[in-house]
Amino acid sequence: MKGIAEFEEFARARVGPLYRTAWLLCGDRHHAEDLVQDTLANMLKAWGRVDTPEAYARTALVRTFVSQRRRRSWTERPSAELPERVAASGDIDLRMALQKALGELLPLDRAVLVLRYFEDRSVEQVALDLGKKPSAITTRTARALERLRTVLGDDVAQLIAQ
Repeated sequence: MKGIAEFEEFARARVGPLYRTAWLLCGDRHHAEDLVQDTLANMLKAWGRVDTPEAYARTALVRTFVSQRRRRSWTERPSAELPERVAASGDIDLRMALQKALGELLPLDRAVLVLRYFEDRSVEQVALDLGKKPSAITTRTARALERLRTVLGDDVAQLIAQ
């Protein structure tokens, strides 16, 4: 049986990659931190039964994200003041446009695109992570990319040309 020491070692080793994926999924540092924390907390509860910790963590992270996005409280962002705007250019503008466009997709579409293109996972791996059939992932990927292109419009071509 696996012990707490093994879980702590796993968590320390994987918190960075899990955070990166979480940030790509939700686009917010605080929500990403909460998502990783929730994922690891739930994983600790099941640690003795987990055969493949990395796959379990990735699947739990994505499923927790999709589940959280269904809640009405997800969109709440309290703030006393608006943050100062940083002068952005080049890659930063492109990343921000992409992040905004990803935010306009359905949570499952966003999860599919992040896993496929940012995490470089195969269709089969994404299907396994999300509990879907590979054909459903292929279809969802194509439709999500089309929606992304529609949302981004000509903005991306202009940003790339800069």
